[in-house]
Amino acid sequence: MAKNLVIVESPAKAKTIEGYLGKDFLVLSSYGHVRDLAKKGVAIDIENNFKPNYEISTDKKSVITDLKKEVKKSETVWLATDEDREGEAISWHLYETLKLKNKDTKRITFNEITKSAVQKAIEQPREINQELVNAQQARRVLDRLVGFELSPVLWKKVKPSLSAGRVQSVAVRLIVEREREIMNFKPDNYFRVTGDFVSGKDKIAATLAHNLKSSEKVEAFLNDCSTANFKVNEVTKKPGKKNPSAPFITSTLQQEASLKLGFSVSRTMRVAQSLYESGLITYMRTDSVNLSETAMEGAKKTIVSNYGAEFSNPKKYKSKSAGAQEAHEAIRPTDFSVSSVNKGNDENRLYDLIWKRSIASQMSPAKLERTTIKIGADNVEDIFIAKGEVIKFEGFLKVYLESQLEDEDDEDKALEGLLPDLKEGTELDKLAIVARERFTKAAPRYVEASLVKKLEELGIGRPSTYAPTISTIQKRGYVEKLEREGTERTYLIYTLDEKGTKKEEATEITGRDRNKLSPSDIGMVVTDFLVEHFGDILNYNFTAEVEQEFDEIANGLKEWTEMIKRFYDPFHKTVEHTLEHSERASGERYLGEHPKTGEKVIVRIGRYGPMAQIGDTEGEKKARFASLRPQQSIETITFDEVMDLFKLPRELGEFEDKVVKANIGRFGPYVQHDGKFVSIKEDDPMDIELDRAIELIKEKRIEDAKKLIKTFPEDDNMQLLNGRWGPYLKIGKKNYKLPKDLEEEDIPKLTYEQCVEISENQPKKTGRKKSTAKKKSTTKKKSTTKKKSTTKKKTTEKKK
Repeated sequence: MAKNLVIVESPAKAKTIEGYLGKDFLVLSSYGHVRDLAKKGVAIDIENNFKPNYEISTDKKSVITDLKKEVKKSETVWLATDEDREGEAISWHLYETLKLKNKDTKRITFNEITKSAVQKAIEQPREINQELVNAQQARRVLDRLVGFELSPVLWKKVKPSLSAGRVQSVAVRLIVEREREIMNFKPDNYFRVTGDFVSGKDKIAATLAHNLKSSEKVEAFLNDCSTANFKVNEVTKKPGKKNPSAPFITSTLQQEASLKLGFSVSRTMRVAQSLYESGLITYMRTDSVNLSETAMEGAKKTIVSNYGAEFSNPKKYKSKSAGAQEAHEAIRPTDFSVSSVNKGNDENRLYDLIWKRSIASQMSPAKLERTTIKIGADNVEDIFIAKGEVIKFEGFLKVYLESQLEDEDDEDKALEGLLPDLKEGTELDKLAIVARERFTKAAPRYVEASLVKKLEELGIGRPSTYAPTISTIQKRGYVEKLEREGTERTYLIYTLDEKGTKKEEATEITGRDRNKLSPSDIGMVVTDFLVEHFGDILNYNFTAEVEQEFDEIANGLKEWTEMIKRFYDPFHKTVEHTLEHSERASGERYLGEHPKTGEKVIVRIGRYGPMAQIGDTEGEKKARFASLRPQQSIETITFDEVMDLFKLPRELGEFEDKVVKANIGRFGPYVQHDGKFVSIKEDDPMDIELDRAIELIKEKRIEDAKKLIKTFPEDDNMQLLNGRWGPYLKIGKKNYKLPKDLEEEDIPKLTYEQCVEISENQPKKTGRKKSTAKKKSTTKKKSTTKKKSTTKKKTTEKKK
C-alpha cells in the first residue's frame, strides 16, 4: 500500500510523474475539474454575499468515489495540479470534495514535468493559495452572472437560444467593428513607380521615393524621365543588427504556430498540453518571458556545442505585461540538448518551433550591412531609392526568423537584396520605368493569431482564456471563417522603355480571403444590441480593468465578493431596465418597394436566421419570406439580390411525371421531387438545370437504397434502416432503437406487429445514460495505475 497519494488533473501527466516517484507514491488523475457551479439556475446565492453553489460533475462521481477510497489508505495526499489559477482551483475543489485535512495534505507545483522538478516540488510543499482560488472563483462567478442574466434578454429581444459572455462578446465586438471598417472603406488609387537601371554589367532595381497620385502626374513624370540622364547621387553603407525575439509566452506561441504551422489557437494549446504532459516542454499557459538560470545554462551549452561560442549571447528578458508573473517561466524545452522529438506529427512540428525560438532567444544578434543607393537626374524632381541588406554574421538567424502577422505586400516594400558596388556619380542607363496603379487597403480581417494579439494588447483575457474564447464565439455562430473569392478589378500600367511610353490595362482579384474571422449577421445584431444597452460590459477598458481586478484578488489586494458586488448591482438594474423598456432588435434594413405591388422589401434576422421579406406581417395580404444564401449579409445585400431570392423555388421541369423544383431552405439549397428533398452542395439553386437535378435525385436513391433494410405494406411511413450507429426503426419522422439482444440476421425478418411493439416499448430515458457511459470510459482510462484494474474488474462484474 502506497503511503502517498499524488493527484494530478490529467492521465498523461499522471503517467509521466509516476515514473519519477518511488513505490511509496501512487499517482492518480482527477480528469480535470471535479466540481463546478450547479447547472440548474444561477447557482450563486446573490443575497448571501454571492456564495457559489458547487456540485460534483455527473461524470466525475465515480472518480471521486475511487479517490476517496485511496485517500483513506494514504498517509499524505499531494495535490499536484497545474500552477496557474485554474490548477489551484482544481486542487481546492479536490480538497473540499474529498474532505481532506490540512495536516495530511500538501500542495505542490512544478513548471516542467521532469524528475528533478518533481522531486524538488516534493521537497518544497506549500498550502493551497486561497487568493489564487478566489481570483478563479471571481472569474467563474462573474461570468455565470453575466451569462445567466444577459442570455434571457437576448432570447426576448433578439432571438431564442442565444447566449452572451463577458469576454466572448467583447471579442465578437472587435470582429464586428473591423468588418464595418472594411464595409465603409473607400479605396484611393495611387501609382507606385519602379525603375530598372544599368551601368555596364551592373543592374539595379529601385523604387521612386514618393508615390504619384494621378495618371496626369504619371504621364508628366515619365515625359521628364524620357530625356533624363540618371546617375548615382548618393551611396550610404551602415552597419546594423537584428535582435532575436523573446522566448514564447502563450499568446506569441499561438500567433507563431498559426503563421508558421497553420494551427488554430485551440489546436496549438492541445498539442502544447501533450508536449507538457510528456515532460518535453514547460507549462504552456504563461505570460512571462523569463528563463531560469538552469534553462539559460542549458541553452548556452547547446549553442556553443552546435554552433560555436560566438553564437552564444545569454540574455534575460522582461515581460511588457504589468501583471506577468516573473516567477513563472516562458514556454521552452525541458532539455535543450533534445532538438527534436518523435511523437505525433503535430507534436514534432510544435516542439521544433519552441526549441528554435527558445534557442534563438539566447543567441547573438545578426550583424548586417545596410546599403542605400539614391538615383536621380537633373530634370527629374523625385529620386529613386534602392535598398540592400547583406548578412555579415548570421547569429540567431542561423536557427530562427520570426513571422510577421500580416503578409507584407511585396510591391509596397522597397526592393531589397544584394546591391552592385556602385560609386557616387556613376552614370546609369534606364532599361524601363514602370508605374503601376495601386489601391489603398482596409485593415485586414482578423485571423485567430491577430485576434489573440489584439486581445492581449487591450489587456482582455489571460493566457488560459484566449483559446476557449475564440472557440466559443465560433461555436455560438457569432463568428465564422468564410472563404471569399474576391472580385475582379482593372488597373493601369504605364511603361517607359527604349520604344517610348505605353499605357495598358490589366486585371487583378481583390478582396480574396481565406480563414479570416467574419461576424455573422446574428453576431452583428447581438453586438449592436449589447453595445446600445450594456455599453460597460462591452467596453474594452472596462473589460481590461476587470482582468486587473482578478490579478489584484490573486495577489491578496482585493476581496473578491466586494468586487462582484460593485459590478453586479448596477448591471442587474440595467438588465431589468432593458427587459422593460428596450425595443426588439432584428437588424431590420429597408431596401425599397416591390416594383409591381408597392410592398416594402426588407431584410432582417428571423427565427431561423437572416431572411428577406416582401410585404407586412400585419397587413391583409400575406407577407412572403426567403432565407438569405450563404455569404449574403443583411448589411450588404442589394435590392436586386433580394428580388433574385424570390425567384425561388424554381421549377426545373418534370421527371417521372412529377415536378422538380430548386429552392433554399433552413438547412441550405436543395432539389425537391415527389415529396423528397435532395441537398445540393456544389450547385447553385439559381443555375441548376433539370439534367443535373435528375442526376442528384438518382444518386440519393442509390444512397437511400443502401440504407434501406425493409419496408412494410401496412404502413408506408415505417422503415427499417441502416444508420451511422447501426440498424434502427423509423416511423414517420421518429426514430426508435432496436432491442440489443436482436441478432443482425433477424432484423429483416421483423414483422409489422413486432415493429409496432418495439416502438411502444422503448427504454425509458433516465438522463443518466450519458453519464454512465462516461463513467465506464473513465474507469477504463484509469487502468494505467495500480488501483484501476480492480475498479475495471468491479465494473465488469456489475455489468454482468
